[in-house]
Amino acid sequence: MSATPRGSNKGRAGGTLVPITLGLFVVVTALAVVQIKNEHRRLTVKAEALRVDNETLDLEWTQLQLEEATLAQQARVEPIARAQFSLVEPSAYQIIETQNYEGRPVAPAAAAISDVTDPASAPGGTP
Repeated sequence: MSATPRGSNKGRAGGTLVPITLGLFVVVTALAVVQIKNEHRRLTVKAEALRVDNETLDLEWTQLQLEEATLAQQARVEPIARAQFSLVEPSAYQIIETQNYEGRPVAPAAAAISDVTDPASAPGGTP
């Protein structure tokens, strides 16, 4: 009989399976780490490019708001409107008759205002 036990050959074959499996897991994990680092680097570059685009668009938006405010100033709009639409300043006593949606004439606005400002015509006023 031999000095080595019979089951020792099976133990050697089973003993090499664990290191091979662990080595395979290490290689797969290393490949996954490389892929994740590459993806992270790519996304970081993309995020930085988007951040620069965002700053550029914010600056452009601020400039457009300033331009809009400048173009909408009363001092600029009034002369342009007068020239395009031939607008004139109304005289102090110009009366314009209007009609309501039913087609009946409405009291002129100047008469309605004078009724309110005239204390003699106000209810309870002195004659």
